[in-house]
Amino acid sequence: MSFAEDIAAFLSYLNSQRLASPHTTKAYARDLNALVEFFANHGVSNWRDFTRPLLEAWIGECRDRDLITRSIARQLSAVRRFYDHLSRTQEVGEHPTRGYQMKQRGVALPQVLDVDHIQQLLDAPPPSEEKALILWHRDKAMLELFYSSGLRLAELSQLKLSDIDLSAGLVTVVGKGRKVRVLPVGKMAREAILTWLGTRPKFVRVGTESWLFLSQRGDRLTERSIQARLVHQAKRVGLDRRLYPHLLRHSFASHLLESSHDLRAVQELLGHSDIRATQIYTHLDFQHLAAVYDQAHPRAKTKP
Repeated sequence: MSFAEDIAAFLSYLNSQRLASPHTTKAYARDLNALVEFFANHGVSNWRDFTRPLLEAWIGECRDRDLITRSIARQLSAVRRFYDHLSRTQEVGEHPTRGYQMKQRGVALPQVLDVDHIQQLLDAPPPSEEKALILWHRDKAMLELFYSSGLRLAELSQLKLSDIDLSAGLVTVVGKGRKVRVLPVGKMAREAILTWLGTRPKFVRVGTESWLFLSQRGDRLTERSIQARLVHQAKRVGLDRRLYPHLLRHSFASHLLESSHDLRAVQELLGHSDIRATQIYTHLDFQHLAAVYDQAHPRAKTKP
């Protein structure tokens, strides 16, 4: 069964066998769907692939989103109970949460690419074959935008042409909780997007004209397809790291913070959703955010 089907079966079990309340069932669904979103960002295709190191990475990302310890513990409890149920109904291998005690301090920082790896990926010569070159124009635009603006995978996948303002160097994204962010787009990303827009008409078909990134069939490029293209391009340039969208987002945040030392601005640009964590950033005006971005981001030094 698929992730969604397994979760639905578990929720049905909670309702029928454990007589869980609608509130409890909704909380389990939210927590497990958040785990599946993490799987999508890290290339996990089945429950068996959720290892202890990935569990640590998942908890680290929860902390990155400024979730309080109690909220993370609740999510961990939901995952543990789900895996207990799953292990009774199918073979899932080693139970990643069994016996796990969440560390209160010293959580490892997310993995990032260093600037040399970023340059290896983004500054590689384009392929010579025509079809591969066309796809590279699209893929390079996506890669540059991921790193330029720190987008989540779902945010990039849902971008429309109207969300990009190349003359102003801005992109409008709708993040978690339907929160709208207006983010700077660096010079290199603007140039890559402009190149892609010159090629994009070859992909357009009736009904999909509004989407920024299209598949060869003319459909909106799905999250899974975007992940596959990132892996392909990393292999093409000989990058010796496993590439996934959140790695570029973490690299964006790490490199910007390293240069600017402005934690509040970086968190605002990332669009952290927990209101208790983001309230202190609401008074940061966009001009300040843009100034921090322009001064600190390695590929945004020059205005259009």
